[in-house]
Amino acid sequence: MPRQPTLIGNAVLLVIDIQGSAFLDNKADFGIPTMPGYQDNMRRALTVIRTARDIGMPTIYFQEAHRRDMIDFGRELDGAEGVHCLEGEPTTDLPTDITGQRDSDYFIRKRRYSCFFGTELEILLKGLKAETLILIGGMTDVCVHYTFVDGHQHDYYCRVVGDSVGGTSLAAQQASLNAMEYLQTGAVQSTEGMITAMHAHVAEAA
Repeated sequence: MPRQPTLIGNAVLLVIDIQGSAFLDNKADFGIPTMPGYQDNMRRALTVIRTARDIGMPTIYFQEAHRRDMIDFGRELDGAEGVHCLEGEPTTDLPTDITGQRDSDYFIRKRRYSCFFGTELEILLKGLKAETLILIGGMTDVCVHYTFVDGHQHDYYCRVVGDSVGGTSLAAQQASLNAMEYLQTGAVQSTEGMITAMHAHVAEAA
């Protein structure tokens, strides 16, 4: 198959789990390991958010949050992760750097990894007539990867901004980026490249 354009049709930015101390403090323990440079990538993601805001691209913010009685964790604690993202904890809150910017922003709270699983995302995307999904945030090898795969299987064009996502380790980060690129050639983009593509896409539509 020939390589597809970076952005096709209506594009929507998905900001996945940029939350609390995962974004602000590299010394915080929020139950999930992070790769070196994780916070730098999360801060770089802000430039993608600002670009979406400047060009009027719809943006959906996701927040993983679990009830304090932990009834909705399911099998999440069977692996390497500890208890994380409990409701009411500072590490679960969305940082003020990315909230309250536009009345047209959308917010979805999720209980599991994929942004599609048990949420209203598919209904919202249909309403927005979305064709391309741009993914930033964390974790690359967990929530970002699983959301990408579900988006792919729902026939969306999926793009991940490789230096605006962060994984549980450098090896896991690269493995997931490779797997996403395998599914859709050209899926992995740099922050600079994506911002250029976003501006060009708007200019072409004007």
